[in-house]
Amino acid sequence: MIGISKLYCGTVEPSDALRYGRQSQQLPSHLLQFSSDKKPVVVWNITRSCNLKCVHCYAHATDEAAKEELSTEEGKQLLDDLAEFGTPVVLFSGGEPLVRKDLVELADYAVKRGMRAVISTNGTLITRSAAQALKEVGLSYVGISLDGMREVNDRFRGVKGSFDRAMAGIEHCQEAGIKVGLRFTINRMNTAEIPAIFDLLEERDIPRVCFYHLVYTGRGSDLIEEDLSHEETRRVVDLIIDRTHDLHARGKPKEVLTVDNHADGPYVYLRMLEEESSRAQEVLELLKMNEGNSSGRGIGCVSWDGEVHADQFWRHHSFGNVRERPFSEIWTDMSDPLMARLKDKKQYVTGRCATCRWLDICAGNFRVRPEAVTGDLWASDPACYLTDAEIAETI
Repeated sequence: MIGISKLYCGTVEPSDALRYGRQSQQLPSHLLQFSSDKKPVVVWNITRSCNLKCVHCYAHATDEAAKEELSTEEGKQLLDDLAEFGTPVVLFSGGEPLVRKDLVELADYAVKRGMRAVISTNGTLITRSAAQALKEVGLSYVGISLDGMREVNDRFRGVKGSFDRAMAGIEHCQEAGIKVGLRFTINRMNTAEIPAIFDLLEERDIPRVCFYHLVYTGRGSDLIEEDLSHEETRRVVDLIIDRTHDLHARGKPKEVLTVDNHADGPYVYLRMLEEESSRAQEVLELLKMNEGNSSGRGIGCVSWDGEVHADQFWRHHSFGNVRERPFSEIWTDMSDPLMARLKDKKQYVTGRCATCRWLDICAGNFRVRPEAVTGDLWASDPACYLTDAEIAETI
C-alpha cells in the first residue's frame, strides 16, 4: 500500500519509522508498512459465507458457509501460532466476517495474544451491539467497503439497501469509538464516484480511506475489461492526490492510501520532483523502506478451510494447510519453489519489470495480474502505468 497522505502531504517522515527500529512488533499501525523485518500481516478469511453478492469479490463468497471452515478451537490454535511467530496484525475477512458468531471471541483472543485485530467488512451487519462488543475486546480498526454512493454501491453489492446499511454500520462504529475507514475498488464503472467519497470523508468525519486498484482474481477476473487504461489510472491517482492535499490544506487531514499497484509510489515521487518539492528525497527514502509489493513475505492469507496463500488474491495456489502444519512452518518452508521466489521475487521478474529503475521500490508489483492475463506470473504487471521513459535507468 502507498500512503498518499504520508508521502505527498508529509504526515510521516523517515525518522518516524527509524525511531522504533523498524521492527514490526514495535511500530505503530500507521508505520507498519515501513518495517524492515516484514513479519506478515495475515488476512484470515474466517468464512466463505456473505450476505451480499459483490460483482468483484476475490473470494467467490456465497450465501452458505463452507463445511471445511476452521472451528473456533482450530482458529485459536492458528492465532497462538501467529502470535508466537510475531505476526503484528490479523485482519479478519471473509466472505463477510460478521456472519460468524464467534468473530468477537476470536478477535478478543487475538488481542489478548498481543496482536492487533482489524476487520474488513461490508458493514451491513454492524449493529450498535456488535460495534460495542468489538470495541470492548479492543478491535483496532474496521474497514468498510463502499464502491460509490447509494446507486453505484448497491449495484456493485448486488443487494438493494446495502449502502444505507453500511452507512449505519459506520455510525455505529463511530458511536462505539472504533476507528473506521472506507475501502473502494477502482474501475471504470465507479471512478466518477471518487469525489463523492472524499466529500463523504469530510461530511461524516471518517478518518481513513483505501483506494484499491483492481486485481484480476475471483469474480474480479470478470472485470478485466472494466479496468482503467494507463492514462485513466494516472488521472485517477492525480485526483486522489489532489483531493488529499486539498483536505490537508484546509486543516481537515485524512489518511488516504492506494493499494495493489506499487507504481503509485514512483508516480508520487516523480510528481513531487516535477513540482520541485523540498520533500521529494524524504519520500524516496520512505518508498525504499516500504519495499513495494510484499505478497508471500509481508502479507499472507489463511482461507476458511486452513489453506495458506501468498495473499488474499492468490487463492489458486496453496502452500499448505494449517490443519496439517503451523502457518509459521509453512511460511518459512523454502522447499516450495514459489514461496522461495516470492521472498525475493525481484530477481525473477521479466519484461519491463526486470530493467525498471524502480524495481527495488515496487518489487515487481502484483504477480497475480500478469498470470491472469498472460499465464506467466513473472511477466510485467499489465497495470503498471509508468512510461518507458519513467522507468528507464536514467531520466
